[in-house]
Amino acid sequence: MSLDKATVARIATLARIEVPEDQQERLAGELSQIVQWIEQLGEVDTVGVEPMRSVLPLPQHWRADVVSDGERRAEILADAPSAHDGYFVVPKVVE
Repeated sequence: MSLDKATVARIATLARIEVPEDQQERLAGELSQIVQWIEQLGEVDTVGVEPMRSVLPLPQHWRADVVSDGERRAEILADAPSAHDGYFVVPKVVE
């Protein structure tokens, strides 16, 4: 796929960037090369290749999905301006 100056101008408008008229031809050539490279990547046979989460073979350490209060109630309430019976005290808001 080859891009022309008009396409570069349209992309610049959509991206809200200013590309001077004299640089649009050069930028069209560079973008065309990038698009050709991406098209080449589409030709690579990836059948049977398992998707990766990372480039390093790191094992996933899953923790149990358990609902808890974090067992830090006293520490958290120590930072509160006001607390009562283990809960935050907030001002009443009535409109």
